[in-house]
Amino acid sequence: MVAVTGAARGVGALLTRRLAACEEVKHVLAIDERRGDVSEAQWHVLDVRDPAIAEKLRGADVVVHLALDLDLETDSAARTAYNVRGTQTVLTAAAAAGVHRVVLCTSAMVYGAHPDNDVPLDEDAELRATAEATGVSDLLEIERLARRAPRAHPGLNVTVLRPAVLVGGTDTALTRYFESPRLLVVAGSRPVWQFCHVEDLVSALEFAALEKAEGELAVGCDGWLEQEEIEELSGIRRMELPSAVALGAASRLHRLGLTPSPAGDLAYTMHPWVVSGHRLHAAGWRPRWTNEEVLAELLEEVAGAAHGRGAPPRPQGRDRRGGGRGHGGAAGHGGAGAAGAEGAAEGVRGVVPLSRPFSPSG
Repeated sequence: MVAVTGAARGVGALLTRRLAACEEVKHVLAIDERRGDVSEAQWHVLDVRDPAIAEKLRGADVVVHLALDLDLETDSAARTAYNVRGTQTVLTAAAAAGVHRVVLCTSAMVYGAHPDNDVPLDEDAELRATAEATGVSDLLEIERLARRAPRAHPGLNVTVLRPAVLVGGTDTALTRYFESPRLLVVAGSRPVWQFCHVEDLVSALEFAALEKAEGELAVGCDGWLEQEEIEELSGIRRMELPSAVALGAASRLHRLGLTPSPAGDLAYTMHPWVVSGHRLHAAGWRPRWTNEEVLAELLEEVAGAAHGRGAPPRPQGRDRRGGGRGHGGAAGHGGAGAAGAEGAAEGVRGVVPLSRPFSPSG
């Protein structure tokens, strides 16, 4: 039996539906603060921070925890309280209920974006992200909880998925970045792009839930795209700015409250942070989408948003709880600082956070 938290929305809803249709899963427990529409699952409506969740998890073999809030507009203290306390509670409750595996979803962003990163990064690479980027401090704390849990709860296996930039029915800072008439490139930087389609993330989560892979698992399309390839495929020309100008503009916009994205996000559009995904590949999993295909879908969604048709609704209010990533996840919101800096040059543009589907729940 597999339990899914954050099961009513985003990636959680997609995974719940997929598991309910999987012949290898006998029963699916779905947990969220509201009931979803997968009738084949057994629903429990409660906050994941409620210790009562331990009783709800009894009988489950695996828990996939996707209830995260990665919305930039959520108060940062409240967001951290939800994400960290929720993960702590789920890990403790799972151990108390006799669950032997918990699957978590963070983002490849935890590796950090640095000019000296290997391309691609191995899963065992040091997590060098800093708290300067949006939501990454929460993801790093979740990673620490994941590493401590097996020591605190012997017999509990914790698997962590780290998706690259998430795309697919999403509304993210990255998609808003591609809505711009020019793609901001910071002079002297080395942008390298890797995407993860939401369908591939769900497939990888199912793979982990079925215990076909374990440990730290990076998820993304095979390979990567250089900035020049992005520009050629998208048909969008670059606008190159000196580093001091781009970082200064991003910082000012955030300080003035004109964008929720801090300047730290800009690094993820400047330096490489692509991943190899070799562990999932070695276990037999493969992505169905290529970077080129995901970029093409992203551009279609951006065009739909611009013309008011075929695009996902812009998330509103508190219920933008993260999906995905996102996270992506999530992986999911690289480009916010860049979009904000370009806004300073061409008129301030709106930017939004990590995708609803990425946050693993919303």
